Amino acid sequence: MKTVTIVGAGLGGLTLARVLHVHGIPAEVYEAEASPDARAQGGMLDIHDYNGQLAIEAAGLQDAFRAIVLEGRQAMRVLSPDGAVLFEKADDGQGGRPEVQRADLRRMLLDALPAGTVSWGAKVTGARSLGEGRHEVTFADGRTLVTDLLVGADGAWSKIRPLLSAATPAYAGTSFVETYLYEADTRHPGAAKAVGGGSMFVPAPDREITAHRERGDTLHAYISLTRPLDWFDQIDFTEPAAAAAHIAAEFDGWAPEITALITDSDTPPVLRPHFALPDGHRWQRTPGVTLIGDAAHLQAPNGEGANWAMCDGAELAGALAAHPDDFEAGLEAYEQALFTRMSQADDVMNQHLEETFGDDIPETLRELMPERQQDN
Repeated sequence: MKTVTIVGAGLGGLTLARVLHVHGIPAEVYEAEASPDARAQGGMLDIHDYNGQLAIEAAGLQDAFRAIVLEGRQAMRVLSPDGAVLFEKADDGQGGRPEVQRADLRRMLLDALPAGTVSWGAKVTGARSLGEGRHEVTFADGRTLVTDLLVGADGAWSKIRPLLSAATPAYAGTSFVETYLYEADTRHPGAAKAVGGGSMFVPAPDREITAHRERGDTLHAYISLTRPLDWFDQIDFTEPAAAAAHIAAEFDGWAPEITALITDSDTPPVLRPHFALPDGHRWQRTPGVTLIGDAAHLQAPNGEGANWAMCDGAELAGALAAHPDDFEAGLEAYEQALFTRMSQADDVMNQHLEETFGDDIPETLRELMPERQQDN
């Protein structure tokens, strides 16, 4: 049986490797990071019952997943810029979107793989076709490998994508500035009260503040601004206080307990520009290679990226397992389903957003929904 070569040990690549293992299909994963703990893995993820949780079920990891869920974090509130509560929903355990720390989820997947599945410190610099579905992968240290089945799970700037598509990510027009407040209930009580026990959203045209209560007493905030990249180029992020002040000025007049998420950060503000592939990105079937996650359908953050990446990994593994004697047929089935699924992704997201809020969805949030933005 062919070994599946996976480039990228993010959530999508690891889910793919795990579900392949469940089906008895060998896989090897190559990751540029030096070790599992080489860098922080980001904040909270809500894992949805219509995509991410289906992948966890396919991986046979439901019990392990439940063990890392942070109880109570599905609580949600929407505030107006003046701090008034527009919408609030408690975590009754029935929301279908349990929250976990990204690092815990990645560790869960790693622990479920055979030892040695992931090769760390293996930075891929390129790949080329050798014909008949075989590909050569080149690493930064000069090593090469030849594979019969290659999967690009290597994110926005995928080195595998050029084998299939000439598309490259473009700036999506929005950026996050990321902050953390520690020991929030005692050191930042106003912000802690505003955020509540789960997540908080303050939507407004061209700007938004989102915050999550992470493990312990930590608030993790994402300040979103619709600005060109050269606007951010004018901010010196090596001067944290000045950078925070510059960003906070864009929220002049907002309630101080909300803007404290910017001005009172215990970490330097970090700029996270958003890039996206063209809408409806797809490619012609090319023997021996395919893509999952952001390598396939990068979008600006919308709460779905990690979920769809895991879903991609599980569905690709399932398609290959369904065609054990003809992996090309499995790749064909996976890609056709992927293209259909992602063409409907915004509709699925909006449907579940409507279910979350019911008839009480604030109009300011409704205006930010993808289908409404396309109508305007």
